[in-house]
Amino acid sequence: MSDYKDTLNLPKTEFPMRANLAKREPALLARWQAMDLYQKIREQRAECPKFVLHDGPPYANGDIHIGHVVNKVLKDIVVKARTLTGFDAPFVPGWDCHGLPIELMVEKEVGQPGVDVDAKTFRHACRAFAQEQVARQRADFERLGVLGDWSRPYLTMDFEIEAHIVRSLGRIMAAGHVQRGAKPVHWCAACGSALAEAEVDYEERQSPAIDVRFRVVDDNAVFKRCLSVSPRAGEGPISVVIWTTTPWTLPANQAVALHPEVPYAIVQGQTPQGAERLVVAEPLVDTLMVRYGVANYAVIARCPGKDLEGVKLAHPFYARTVPLILGEHVTLEAGTGAVHTAPGHGLDDYVVGERYGLVVDNPVGGDGRFLSDTEFFAGEEVFAANAAVIKVLRDKGTLVFEETITHSYPHCWRHKTPIIFRATPQWFISMDAHGLRGQALAEITRITWNPEWGQQRIEGMVKNRPDWCISRQRAWGTPFPFLVHRETGELHPETLRLIEDVAERIEVGGIDAWFDLEPADLLGEEAEHYEKVPDTLDVWFDSGVTHASVLARDDRLRYPADLYLEGSDQHRGWFQSSLLTSVAMNQIAPYRAVLTHGFTVDAEGMKMSKSRGNVVAPQAVIDSLGADILRLWVAATDYRGEMRVSDEILKRMADAYRRLRNTARFLLANFNGFDFARDQVAPDDMIKLDRWAVDHAARLQEEILAAYDACQFHLIYQKLHRFCTVEMGSFYLDIIKDRQYTTQRDSFARRSAQTAMYHIAEALVRWFAPILSFTADEAWQHMPGPRGESVFLARTYEGLFRIDVTDDYGAPFWERVIAVRDAVSKGLEKLRIEGAIGSALDAEVDLYCDEALYALLGRLEDELRFVLITSYGRIHKASERPDDAEPTEVPGLWIKVVPSTFKKCVRCWHRREEVGQHADHPGLCARCVVNVTGAGEARRYA
Repeated sequence: MSDYKDTLNLPKTEFPMRANLAKREPALLARWQAMDLYQKIREQRAECPKFVLHDGPPYANGDIHIGHVVNKVLKDIVVKARTLTGFDAPFVPGWDCHGLPIELMVEKEVGQPGVDVDAKTFRHACRAFAQEQVARQRADFERLGVLGDWSRPYLTMDFEIEAHIVRSLGRIMAAGHVQRGAKPVHWCAACGSALAEAEVDYEERQSPAIDVRFRVVDDNAVFKRCLSVSPRAGEGPISVVIWTTTPWTLPANQAVALHPEVPYAIVQGQTPQGAERLVVAEPLVDTLMVRYGVANYAVIARCPGKDLEGVKLAHPFYARTVPLILGEHVTLEAGTGAVHTAPGHGLDDYVVGERYGLVVDNPVGGDGRFLSDTEFFAGEEVFAANAAVIKVLRDKGTLVFEETITHSYPHCWRHKTPIIFRATPQWFISMDAHGLRGQALAEITRITWNPEWGQQRIEGMVKNRPDWCISRQRAWGTPFPFLVHRETGELHPETLRLIEDVAERIEVGGIDAWFDLEPADLLGEEAEHYEKVPDTLDVWFDSGVTHASVLARDDRLRYPADLYLEGSDQHRGWFQSSLLTSVAMNQIAPYRAVLTHGFTVDAEGMKMSKSRGNVVAPQAVIDSLGADILRLWVAATDYRGEMRVSDEILKRMADAYRRLRNTARFLLANFNGFDFARDQVAPDDMIKLDRWAVDHAARLQEEILAAYDACQFHLIYQKLHRFCTVEMGSFYLDIIKDRQYTTQRDSFARRSAQTAMYHIAEALVRWFAPILSFTADEAWQHMPGPRGESVFLARTYEGLFRIDVTDDYGAPFWERVIAVRDAVSKGLEKLRIEGAIGSALDAEVDLYCDEALYALLGRLEDELRFVLITSYGRIHKASERPDDAEPTEVPGLWIKVVPSTFKKCVRCWHRREEVGQHADHPGLCARCVVNVTGAGEARRYA
């Protein structure tokens, strides 16, 4: 064999088989940075149509986690795919930098503002901390291979952006959407601040559930309103019974609500209190009497809720009366059909209370404790006070029933502690005062939502959301640049002009310019009548108006964006805050399309947590397997649902990656000595199988580009994996190895295959690029011929060509051939298992075919054996088949596979009868003799 080694065209490439990504990727990243790759892409695409994906700013706190990886890699795939297809697709990363999480971290280092350190020093410490977090996260995002303008990100704490956030508030105010009011808001005592909807999580919690008597002040007032009264009016006090899971809110009770259309019943019964009459929803009577342990009872009167409006009740423990009112929010799903109403502690209560002019009483301070003048409960923490409230009710004889239930309850997403509804003076964006809700809902229908259910999700949230509380009581945040009258609380009449004055100062000095400012600096002599609003803006407002503070003002981008892409929780977060502010300012949505991805869970579908020990740290994966494995996992996983990840899943991804890499390496290794400009074979002249391979790649490219355009990345992974392992690895590349290695170096047979592989490699490396970015750019550097510095400076490959399906050797022909080859492979495998052969070349195959298949396979002539990779492949008519011919799954095909008895050619390993017949080359078969000493073999089909 050694005598013929130099006559073979063995594969050769410096593109290594072992990826060693963890070590090789940093060098590739350093190369990108040294050549300023991102800027070169921008220069090259400067005149192209623009595609803008707006980066939703992650919070500048803590190292990135696997969810960050999903988000940034998906964005990077989108941007790179658009760039590949000829768009100018910039990526300007951003960070959300204000707010409580940063404050809490800084408090650990320097103490509380106003207590341990002055507010200005504290804000400077927050700014420095945020900057440090940005730098750490930026390094990790870059290590993932995400290309972007990392040297010029947008930060919500940049002075210019802070100024534009303030201006955005002014524009929304000018449109009439900003209002002040003492409405109940989500309040976290640990934060000491109101919370946005997006800052509230719902978790299971145990709470006391109690039924409470509200004694009717005038019994006759009730009976006069009833439509159906029994001849016997019964005996004992009459009480309307309410049910609540928040006993601590009873001190603020101002009314009891009934549903206007629900029938209510007065039930006579004997309770531990003696004979009494209880008013409850009639459909619930039997259930409630069982719950209260009342065995003998009778309904003595009935009436709809609307007829009881205005009836006076005694508060269960305070010396005041409260009215019966009507509300559509009352349901029969739980409780008694009568709802305790405290406008200071509930949104539905507040809304119905406004209609009836109820007092908005809030006896709870910002620390979550009852105020000092609260009778019975002064100074008590509200949740701890539940027991005290129940004791007072029991002592007063107004407690009907008590139990403990487990239910879903709102919690602070930062502290994981239960929150309360608490009415405080706050600033709101009104959803309905000037039609914001309706305008936003109309815009939602004009947006492309991916997945489609995203539209229904955000529609439901916008339809049902309360007014947006945008004020916070924090030290580190964009300020409310408002001056209010000390006595009336009214805004200064020239507020809009003053906002612009403040914005100009903030552009120069940041938010400190406001906090350092005295009212006299703006108002002169009238300053003594005004004071500054101390609140800061909700951070969701900061990020929500980046369409105005970034998109509309950054010449790298444009407004509205083509795409917003975030996790599914952002339907109630950034997607919504951006939509509402954009519609409030410009009457249009800030995005044309929205893509939503799911959350990461472990292999069993469990939420990731440190306590479970199922967290996958991206830094550890990158250091062991490489960033491209993470990127491949992101692409391979259907992001529309939960995204499962574990060490085992990532190891399987690494195996799949090796198959993709090996295909690329095989192609690169067979370009040795090939110059496309000099050696290419024209499409019409190429060997039939090579033409099919390029045609197949061309059809696949159409599917891949369509999938990139539709953001169906898991389909791309599936198609690429199949292409590399099945159509290429198990068929085309497997067949052409012989031709590539054994024909003469400059032969038409070899150049035809190299031409096909060149076309395929040029396309494949580009298909890889958005997903396997490091691998694609590494392969790009080993491609033959002149080319740009990086695959990311290239566009979709246009050298692929199609052949007509009606061509005698078009796709339908090869589909039948592949089916035949698969059937033969099964027969060969049987012999291999029996130990009769080693490789397929140790066998001979006879195929017995019906008329149509006989004619089809006959077109390959003697080259059928190269397709089957057997030493002989002979076709016969079905009528000639022997009894021992095996039927196959291919209609009209029987096969007989036997070990070959001929000697093996030492050069090509085919077993041929002529081996040993050539005097000078006794170890070679006839075609190898021709390839070594003659003009070379001729190939036409395979």
